[in-house]
Amino acid sequence: MADLVLFWHRRDLRITDNIGLSAARAHSSKVVGIFCLDPNILNRDDMAPARVSYMVGCLQALEQRYECAGSQLLFLKAKPEQAIPQLARALQASSVYWNQDVEPYGRERDRKVTEALQNEGIAVSTFWDQLLHAPGEILTGAGEPYTVYTPFWRNWSSKTKLAPVPKFGNAQGLTPEEHATAIEAGIMPLPTAPELGFVWDAPLIMDPGEQAAQETLDYFCHNAIAEYQENRNFPGVPGTSLLSAPLKFGAIGIRTVWTATTIVLEDCRSDEMRASIQTWRQELAWREFYQHALYAFPTLADGPYRSLWRNFPWQGTDAQFEAWCNGQTGFPIVDAAMRQLNQTGWMHNRCRMIVASFLTKDLIVNWQRGEKYFMQNLIDGDLSANNGGWQWSASSGMDPKPLRIFNPSTQAQKFDPEADYIREWIPELRSVDTTQLVSGKIPIEVCDRAGYPVPIVDHAVQQRLFKQLYQQQK
Repeated sequence: MADLVLFWHRRDLRITDNIGLSAARAHSSKVVGIFCLDPNILNRDDMAPARVSYMVGCLQALEQRYECAGSQLLFLKAKPEQAIPQLARALQASSVYWNQDVEPYGRERDRKVTEALQNEGIAVSTFWDQLLHAPGEILTGAGEPYTVYTPFWRNWSSKTKLAPVPKFGNAQGLTPEEHATAIEAGIMPLPTAPELGFVWDAPLIMDPGEQAAQETLDYFCHNAIAEYQENRNFPGVPGTSLLSAPLKFGAIGIRTVWTATTIVLEDCRSDEMRASIQTWRQELAWREFYQHALYAFPTLADGPYRSLWRNFPWQGTDAQFEAWCNGQTGFPIVDAAMRQLNQTGWMHNRCRMIVASFLTKDLIVNWQRGEKYFMQNLIDGDLSANNGGWQWSASSGMDPKPLRIFNPSTQAQKFDPEADYIREWIPELRSVDTTQLVSGKIPIEVCDRAGYPVPIVDHAVQQRLFKQLYQQQK
């Protein structure tokens, strides 16, 4: 009889191109999946309803994939360091496999689970799956982690990338007797998002599950990737991949994604298309850069990388922060972006930079408040990417150009020149002149008539103030 191996899913909600799951199946034909709904994560005050809804949808799809593969996916709702060893002991599992994480909490959680399992005499096998190159593989000539993206990209892009690993299948699950034992040990049916305390009434911006993720990748590679370099900065144009949530939850494997770009690159017929593919690959490298950074510098999760920001004299008020959150600042491109986030759980990346710069440099509000608000609302909210992006925008992070200020009007004129994006998300301004919308210079009487606020700050004044505060800190 084959040994029972438990595979613990976390950020890898798929059976295709899953390094740890593939290794578990190579070790034994009897592999059963588990997912632990961790109260230490679900009870945090920065969990987004859209993100939990997407995760639950991915788990529903994964449960069906396990059934098709001949096995089962089991669900627990308890602290992993208690629930997983308890289940493994009850089922007399020989080993537990999982893929590693870069986040500080995840690493400490995994250490506790490993210790508890090994105390029970149960073997542990862990792997790197969510990155093309694991932390420690991409280092400077001095053997140190990179703190600047461009040299990281040069090194990272020069390395050979692994091919996708075999799909999990032809497996055995639990016997009826073992399943009864698992119920006694704490397994339960998968709760819905509302049962977990998260209600998201709007449609999800992308369908959950690995099949939907693969279809999204296929569509992007056959359509938008050819003009990605040009269109990626225009929020009113469907020019991005929409793969951020699937990659965050591992509904698609990063090796699958990279291989798809390789296939398109081999078939492309123009320098422009090759440049677009390269630009998108650089975005994948940014994702890995931020994950490597968080792994090497776990204190990034709690504060700024640059020491001068630790006591920065933030000036913004709670009322200004609330206006920013609600899309009521009087700056149309900023308000459109915040309304997109609030209504869909997603925001275009160019707009993430615009609103982050506005909060930190115009309103002079601590970037950590914006970072948390994003995590409370984003379907693709990911600690390393969100933290890295906010620290880049706030100038507190790893960046050779430490002071970067976006002018909202200039950004709108460049990237929403016809105000299509603004009009989509601020319907009360749809009849306003385009020039006024993109410049942000809307007459007071027009704002009053539309029920739209006048600008809550003066960009030029705030820019000067911010620079003064910055120089004083230096």
